[in-house]
Amino acid sequence: MEKSDLHYRIDNLDKSILMALMENARVPYAELAKRFSVSPGTIHVRVEKMKQAGIIEGTRVQVNPKKLGYDVCCFIGIILKSARDYPQALARLEQLEEVVEAYYTTGHYNIFIKVMTRSIDELQQVLIHRLQPIDEIQSTETLISLQQPIDRDVTP
Repeated sequence: MEKSDLHYRIDNLDKSILMALMENARVPYAELAKRFSVSPGTIHVRVEKMKQAGIIEGTRVQVNPKKLGYDVCCFIGIILKSARDYPQALARLEQLEEVVEAYYTTGHYNIFIKVMTRSIDELQQVLIHRLQPIDEIQSTETLISLQQPIDRDVTP
């Protein structure tokens, strides 16, 4: 059975577990069990059910891009020559390591991407030599992020 086939409805305990894991994915199940007055087995079962339902999609290390020297964050709106060019354009964008997020959108742009570079000079090189040569792209608009005052996950 595919993950998307499962319809698991979360309750308040599941929400509490999710919030705790989102705050610290490495918190021991025994600690969560004590905090929520249930058995560690209950926590384990709930987490496994949420994994099977696709609500929890693994755990990951969150990296601070600035600490790795990526000082420039920008968003680029892309207008394709034709809507049918989307699969080919996306395949080309996936090859650019500077592209860290991509969205297929409605409105003025067909694709909206987030790009991280170490400097404005590096951004310029990416734009001129790697992004604009993609045949399927008609035009782009680049918006440089000055800061990210809000950064959060959805609330379960």
